[in-house]
Amino acid sequence: MGAAENKQVITNMFAELARGNGAAFLDTMADDIKYTLQGRTKFSSTMNGKQEVMAKLLGPLGAALDGGIALTPYNFIAEGDYVVMLANGKATAKGGKPYNNSYCHVFRIAGGKVTEINEFLDTALVDEVFGK
Repeated sequence: MGAAENKQVITNMFAELARGNGAAFLDTMADDIKYTLQGRTKFSSTMNGKQEVMAKLLGPLGAALDGGIALTPYNFIAEGDYVVMLANGKATAKGGKPYNNSYCHVFRIAGGKVTEINEFLDTALVDEVFGK
């Protein structure tokens, strides 16, 4: 797949997530995905495989939010197997604090599946809203 097709994979992935289709979002990830959330927050680590991503990131984050997070991608850059996406997120933590973060995701795609994600965000905001 070329850069344009890879960019479309990520565009579709987040369009489905915006529609509330979490299954399609997860289906775009390879089973053996490597997901790195940068920083030293309670959610930061390198996770290997969808099950670990669910257990260490998506599950705990979902449990800490009131109604999930709305991500709005606003720029995509693609070259070869990589797609970079800039996005803004809007959410509210269960304690009522707003959690409106900005993100840069770097995706690697092979065979139409996301094999790696490297996520950069405001880690100070994560600590402020969710604790250390």
